[in-house]
Order: sequence, then structure tokens, then C-alpha cells
Amino acid sequence: MAEGGGGARKRAPALLEAARARYESLHISDDVFGESGPDSGGNPFYSTSAASRSSSAASSDDEPERPDPAAPQPGTPDAQNLEEDEAGAGWSATLRDRPPPRFEDTGGPTRKMPPSASAMDFFQLFVPDNILKNMVVQTNMYARKFQERFGSDGAWADVTLPEMKAFLGYVISTSTSHCESVLSIWSGGFYSNRSLALVMSQARFEKILKYFHVVAFRSSQTMHGLYKVQPFLDSLQTSFDSAFRPSQTQVLHEPLIDEDPVFIATCTERELRKRKKRKFSLWVRQCSSTGFIIQIYVHLKEGGGPDGLDALKNKPQLHGMVAKNLCRNAAGKNYIIFTGPSITSLTLFEEFEKQEIYCCGLLSSRKSDCTGLPPSMLSNPATPPARGQHQIRMKGSMSLICWYNKGHFRFLTNAYSPVQQGVIIKRRSGEIPCPLAVEAFAAHLSYICKYDDKYSKYFISHKPNKTWQQVFWFAISIAINNAYILYKMSDAYHVKRYSRAQFGERLVRELLGLEDASPAH
Repeated sequence: MAEGGGGARKRAPALLEAARARYESLHISDDVFGESGPDSGGNPFYSTSAASRSSSAASSDDEPERPDPAAPQPGTPDAQNLEEDEAGAGWSATLRDRPPPRFEDTGGPTRKMPPSASAMDFFQLFVPDNILKNMVVQTNMYARKFQERFGSDGAWADVTLPEMKAFLGYVISTSTSHCESVLSIWSGGFYSNRSLALVMSQARFEKILKYFHVVAFRSSQTMHGLYKVQPFLDSLQTSFDSAFRPSQTQVLHEPLIDEDPVFIATCTERELRKRKKRKFSLWVRQCSSTGFIIQIYVHLKEGGGPDGLDALKNKPQLHGMVAKNLCRNAAGKNYIIFTGPSITSLTLFEEFEKQEIYCCGLLSSRKSDCTGLPPSMLSNPATPPARGQHQIRMKGSMSLICWYNKGHFRFLTNAYSPVQQGVIIKRRSGEIPCPLAVEAFAAHLSYICKYDDKYSKYFISHKPNKTWQQVFWFAISIAINNAYILYKMSDAYHVKRYSRAQFGERLVRELLGLEDASPAH
């Protein structure tokens, strides 16, 4: 027995290395942002969205598992009739091997940055001076119109480009200090910073904060609720597209942008009541090899229009619309998109396949749109199978997988062959056999979860009340994290080797003019 146990212990690392070798393109190391505390990489089906974490982490029917009393038992006439109905709908237990989608593009940065490139150089790949100059113009226009309407402000003088950079630097500093109040820089307390405070007075900062705008006025044609920030989001999207080519595998999800848990634990009940509930949801398409966020989509939770909640019948319909918006630039590239239960649906995946977008998604009978899927695969049997056991039904290129591991996990995919086998390694349980699609889902999602657990620590802590400003600062946070990823993939990283916190601190000092930001030639 002892020898058998030793053999199993020797085999496990070899299997783990073999599994890792299949995902050599996953470049995110565990210390991608330095020491950031524990992460959730141990749970391969953890959801990165706090709102949907329970639905993704649990099985499709939510643990503890219960058998479906209405489910026909195998061998009975009802079960045979059900199988015949499913066969008539095109679902079959006969599996066919199919090659993976071809992908010959080389992912990564599109521009080679010199070893001397500064944090500011990487940030300005996404927020260049022409965008900052427009913020200067719009802020000054808004200040003039505001004073024409409400009276002159003798303490106001038009903002300049260096002042706008310093203003951004002050607010960005809250992403590394983790202090919600920017004004604490001048306070003399624990979060005060004398070297930063000397660049601009608190009174001047508050004046710029009062009038700050990206778009000062609504045009007659604009009906979008985010008109004050949409041009900036569009510009950011263009710069993301031009600066980086993603890998084949990508993830659609909601990043962790909820309240800082330290703030929640320490604030008073009155402060919690004063905090307004966020009126939007932020979704992203993210490269699962690097963590680079390729596309942002902001959905307003209130309001009319074709994208408003009042125009949509249910959440799966909303999430399907979000997925289509996030993938509108992905057609024809043979990308593989991983999705959570709220997005996964047969209808959406078939629509994407026509656009040469392939998918692998976790299913939940409660959270997913299960229209068109075989009912026999969505119900739990009276007797749980052994760990690692699975059933698969196939319809055309689509495979529906039901895999058991202390609960039933269901997957829908047209990106992986149903006959190819994989393995999931658990520290305590050893190796658990599974279809290749399950292994791929677990591997890519665990990397994104590690990324989210770490980069969410560096979101800007400043919390304005206006929705457009909240969206703006979240977008700036994403741009800085993307800039850091490009920095880590460049020659400049091998010169200085900044952690994410050091990169953020360096960027703040360069924006405030306290450090030379050498231009990248």
C-alpha cells in the first residue's frame, strides 16, 4: 500500500506538469502584482463577480445536491421516450472528434517600448496628451457656463494641462494608498503626503474637482445616459485595440469593483447608509493569458432605450445582449470565449459560431437560459456518480457535458472535442479525470480569478456620487492595470522591475511632475 501511495504521489506532479504544459501561454505569474494576499485560484469554478459568486461556485442546481424526483430513471419507459425526444431534437450520445479552432495570430503588445520607457509612457498609450487637453478644454467650458448660470467664482482660474495631470495624479494616488478621501493628502494625518501636497493647494484641487468634465454639454443628438464619459470610453477602446493583440482564449465577466472590504469593515452604519448604490454594471472581455482587458461595456441599471432593463424580459436576455456588445469586434478571428452561467446559452453560442467565435461556458439550470438543451442532462440522478465521471451529449459541433466532482457541473462548448480527456489536480484529492473542456475552463478561469483578486486592490478608491464620474475612474483604473501588463511584457520591466504598487506610485509622481517621465522614442 505504501509503495502504491508513493507511486501516486510521484505521478501527480508529472500529470500537473503535463496539464500546465497545455497552458504555457498563460503568462500571469502568481506574483504578477507583488504580494497581494490570498487568492481564489484553488477553486476552478469561482466567479469573479461578487454578485454571481454563489451561482458559479456551486453546481448547476446549487449545493447541497438533491436528486430531481421528477427525473425519469434509466431503463424506464419514460427515460426511453425522453431519449427519443432528445434524439429527434438532434442530441446524441454518439461523440465525434473535432479539431480545435485554428488560431495563427501572435498575441501581445503591438509596439516595442524601449528599456528607458517610464510608467507615464505606458499610461499615455491609453490616455495621451490630446485626451488630457480635451479634458482641460471641457472643464474650462463647464466652469464658464456654470458661473454664467450661478454667479461668478472669483477663486477660479482656467485649468492648465500640467494642473490636469496633477489632478489625475492625486486621484490615482488613492489606488495605492487605499484611502477613500483624496483630501487626506493635505490633512496631516496617517494618509498625508507632504511631497505630493506641495505641488497643488487643497483649495485649487477642490476647485478643479468641482468643475471637472470630460464632456461639458449634451449635444442635441445624444440620448445615451453616459454621454459625459462615452467619448473617453470610445477613445480608450481604440487605444486598447491598437496597443495589444489578445490570445485566442478570453473571458467575459464582471470584474471585482465592489466596495473595499476594509472600508466596509471599518465604516460606521451611517456612512454605509449614505453610500449610494451603484447604478451601473461593468463587464469586460479579458485576455485569459495575460489579464489584459480588451473591451469594456457599461450597462446602466436604470433608464429606457433598447438596452434598458425595462426593454429586456429577463437577466439571461440582458447578459446575452452584454455578451454581444463585448464581442462585436471579435468576429472572424476564431477566438475561444469562456463564460459564466448567466451568459451561457445554446442560442447565443450558435449565433457566435456563425461569426467564427467559439465558446465554453458553465451552465446552471437556475441562472442560464437552457432553451434547446436536453432535459435528461439538466437533472440530477438519484444516486451520485463517482468523482470524475461524466456524461456528454452532442448536437452538431456543440457538446453538453455533465461532470461530477462533489456536485454536478455542466458545461456547454463548441471549442473543445468531447472525446479529448483532461485532468484537474487537487492538492488533497490528487488527479480528477475530466473532459478537456472542463480542464481548459478551470485553467483559464483560475488565472483570471488570481488576476482579479490582485488587480482589484488597485482600483481608485475615490468614490464620487455622479455615475459618469464613477465610470470614468473605473476606466482609468483599468487603463493603469493594462499599462502595467504591457510594462511587465516589455524590456523596461527588466531594468526596474516595479511591482504594481511601485508602478502606481511612480505614475503618480510623474503626473505631478515630481519625477522625470522620459519620453519613449
